[in-house]
Amino acid sequence: MTLKCAVVGLPYGGGKGGIVVDPTKLSTGELERLSRGYIRALGTFIGPDKDVPAPDVNTTGQIMAWMIDEYSKLTGHNTPALMTGKPLILGGSLGRTAATGLGGVYCLRMAAKKLGMSLKGATIAVEGFGNVGFYAARILHEEDGAKIVAITMVNGGVYNPKGINPDDLKAYENKNGTVKGYKGLDNMSNEQLRALDVDVYIPAALQNAIFRDNAKDVKAKIVVELANGGVNPDADEILEKNGAFVIPDILGNAGGVTVSYFEWVQNNYGYYWSEKEVNERLDRVMTEAFERVYAMHTKHKADKVTMRMAADMVAVERVGEAIKVRGWIG
Repeated sequence: MTLKCAVVGLPYGGGKGGIVVDPTKLSTGELERLSRGYIRALGTFIGPDKDVPAPDVNTTGQIMAWMIDEYSKLTGHNTPALMTGKPLILGGSLGRTAATGLGGVYCLRMAAKKLGMSLKGATIAVEGFGNVGFYAARILHEEDGAKIVAITMVNGGVYNPKGINPDDLKAYENKNGTVKGYKGLDNMSNEQLRALDVDVYIPAALQNAIFRDNAKDVKAKIVVELANGGVNPDADEILEKNGAFVIPDILGNAGGVTVSYFEWVQNNYGYYWSEKEVNERLDRVMTEAFERVYAMHTKHKADKVTMRMAADMVAVERVGEAIKVRGWIG
């Protein structure tokens, strides 16, 4: 998180925390009590000027609402800037739900330009059909005219070389709990999806989808890492050798934390932006960040600096400069 915030230029540090539990096995009451208990345990360690939690895997706006309410009870006043990813009625930001997927699409558009590739008609395979994978697929389908040929979840997925409508598939998945069986399409495993001969592969599920042993199977021209750690760094050299252009996670999925930052800013101001304003600001942040990373990549390409290494270099350089001017190092 420190490197992710640094690469896009946000005034945040970094940390990850959570509860080891499968929320799908809890009742609504159990989930609410767990969420409130988490805040009671962490209450003295968080705050709008100290540590600002944001949603991640299996976390919903409702969960953030319970947490905000519990913190307000502990402190005796409403503190919307405590955390992000809240429902709009509690001070959430327009555009936050789609932000991670949209930020990844902005990066993909930049990469396609650099590589001379058109996204119109481009074939896309998406691993993971939660919030991030769904919005990335939907935006690419509706706005860029891309062809979403495969989508998988943890329990399998579907393939259609003619293209899949993400909205229709999401409606089916919401009703059936799986995408398998949709319109009689061919079933597809995650392993099969990763090996498809497509233009773009988007790992948007959990970490280590691509690692040293299966990296050789990836045929996509561009890999957009929307999951944290979706591509193990050990696989980068193999992907690079095979001609894949990898947009690393600390750049590709930074749209979520960027709009979380926007939400925090709006909460502190008490003034809220339109969705158009949010998306325009996100576009600017992601485009500038991509250009910085790509410039570092091309500058040191002779030294075999990948996009992941370049993103790390940009981020570490910024963190190092901040530490130095504060007088922490000579």
